[in-house]
Amino acid sequence: MSLKKIYLIRHGQTDLNLQGIVQGSGVDSPLNETGRWQAEKFFQAYQHIKFDKVYTSVLQRAQQSVQGFLDLGLPHEAHAGLNEICWGWREGTKISPEEDAYYYEVLGRWQQGEIDLPIEGGESPVQVAERQKPVIDLILSRPEEETILICMHGRAMRVFLSQLLHYPLSQMDRFIHYNLCLYQLNFTGSMLWVEKFADVSHLS
Repeated sequence: MSLKKIYLIRHGQTDLNLQGIVQGSGVDSPLNETGRWQAEKFFQAYQHIKFDKVYTSVLQRAQQSVQGFLDLGLPHEAHAGLNEICWGWREGTKISPEEDAYYYEVLGRWQQGEIDLPIEGGESPVQVAERQKPVIDLILSRPEEETILICMHGRAMRVFLSQLLHYPLSQMDRFIHYNLCLYQLNFTGSMLWVEKFADVSHLS
């Protein structure tokens, strides 16, 4: 039985993370000093793994988070399907208390099953899942890539994990995340399970 090992990480910290500014797919912010430190700590902890391929979104904060591995000359593919959810008109702005209340209202409605509901000017969870699906199919269809590293974004990662593990999108918030956290998954071709869940031990 062949086993595909998937190392899935969220990007490192950005200044906009610190400032409470909405990023989303339309804001291409770089890592800050802490984010670069997190990326280096992850690289030091996992550079011994023989990754066959590195997958990222097209956004620089994801690619910078795996730069150490790319510098080794590992094959790399960037897919827009792995980009963060589009947060609509709020991208690039600091959230006001009123907007924060709206945001949590939308999250609540997603949790109640209204996964077709987009945030104003942005995407719904279903739309994110639809653009991720071809990338997931591509990744899982390549048995020659036995060990892969994927770097993407918080909300998009929740949708991604829900699809991989066959959770309803309304339950995606079960998948917590932190900057540069790791989900390690194993895939047999018919079964997929989590070995590490939002692990940040490499940052200690």
